[in-house]
Amino acid sequence: MNICVFLSAADLDERYTRPAREFAELIGKAGHTLVWGGSNVGLMKVVADGVHEAGGRLLGVSVEFLAAKARPAADEMVIAADLAERKKLLLEKADAVVIMVGGTGTLDEATEILELKKHGRTDKPVVLLNTAGFYDGLKQQFRRMEDEGFLPRPLSELVFFAEEPVGALAYLEESFGIR
Repeated sequence: MNICVFLSAADLDERYTRPAREFAELIGKAGHTLVWGGSNVGLMKVVADGVHEAGGRLLGVSVEFLAAKARPAADEMVIAADLAERKKLLLEKADAVVIMVGGTGTLDEATEILELKKHGRTDKPVVLLNTAGFYDGLKQQFRRMEDEGFLPRPLSELVFFAEEPVGALAYLEESFGIR
C-alpha cells in the first residue's frame, strides 16, 4: 500500500517524534511505501528514516522552492512546480492518507483530502493520527460541523481518528483487506 503522510517538517520534541518513528517502523515492517512531501528535515526526516530503516520504500514529492531540502537517495523523488501540484501528486500516488501533527500546510492538505471525500471525488481511507491530543480541538470542530449539519456525509465516512500509530495502520490495512 502507498501511504501518504501529511506532517510537519519542523524539528519537534519526543512526544511527537516517538509516535512518528513508531508509525514509520510499522509502515516499513509491513512492506508499505511512504508517500510524503520529500523533505529530509524535521518530522518528515524522522518518518522517512524510520520507514527506510524498517525496509519500506520512500516516494517523495517535493516542490521546486524546497528542492534543496529534498531527501537524497529516496526510492523515487518527484519535484512539483508548486504546492498545488505537489498536493495533487501526493494524492494521486497514494492509496491511503494519514494526517500527522503539523502546521498550516498540513492542515491545508488535510482539508483538501476531506473535501474530496465529502464530494465523493475519492474513496481513499483517511486517518487523523491524534498524537498527544494535538488534534483534539480540530476533532471537536469536525464533530460540531457534523452535529450542526455542515457535512453532507457522516464524519465517520470521511476520517478515522486514531490515538496511536498501531490503530492508524490497523485501520488502513483493514480497509484494504490486509491481515
